[in-house]
Amino acid sequence: MKALILAAGYGTRLYPYVKNYPKPLLKVNNRPIVDYLLDKLKNVEGLSDISVVTNALYFGYFDKWKEKSSLKSKIHIINDHTHSSKDKLGAIRDMNLVFKKEGLSEDYLVLGGDNFFEEPLTDFVKFARKRKPAVTVGLYDLKSKSEATHYGVVSVDRNNKVKEFLEKPARPKSSRIATCVYYFPRSKLKLVEKYLDSGKEFFDNIGAYIRWLVENDLVYGYIFKKLWVDIGRIETYRKLNAMLKGES
Repeated sequence: MKALILAAGYGTRLYPYVKNYPKPLLKVNNRPIVDYLLDKLKNVEGLSDISVVTNALYFGYFDKWKEKSSLKSKIHIINDHTHSSKDKLGAIRDMNLVFKKEGLSEDYLVLGGDNFFEEPLTDFVKFARKRKPAVTVGLYDLKSKSEATHYGVVSVDRNNKVKEFLEKPARPKSSRIATCVYYFPRSKLKLVEKYLDSGKEFFDNIGAYIRWLVENDLVYGYIFKKLWVDIGRIETYRKLNAMLKGES
């Protein structure tokens, strides 16, 4: 199994914190966000390599970061060769780029570079492996329907099969949302290209792809119980920083 960290976005919602600087390297309690992801990946059984896909503007930053990492022998920085939000590939096309570049012979654990979560990935991976060849997505209950309007809202049945995925609904049916934590079995990797060929839009929104999968294939949801935070917005970034520093 391989891991892929999505880090090619331009972080426009976090200006001025990350203007011309990669969001996953933004520090939370004096550590880059992506380092917390590496902490979780260290304990995943059977993980061979960790790819980080980024853009031409941020490639140098990640290359320097890699050299300081204790896992640098496993880390590969991949440049998608875009230079701004105007020519970006988007998360789904970046995934396809990496899958095709590295081959389709292994399962992939895909993480958003701006995720923060306390729960180990070990149970998530065990859950996902038992449900292969289905795709598994990590879920989290925000306990707030108003907050859920910023995310993809998910409904599951008693067996944790995803029944419905609605991207940023104005009136969510629940507060359970999809995190940017995914398990893609190798037999499903080619579906990304099929989705791209289908003429669907919103390639920068991986939620659009998950919704398509729910409608056309089998997807399961694993519910994270401990804290999860998307650091894509200034308010959530500030809140998490305060929490980890013991200020709130």
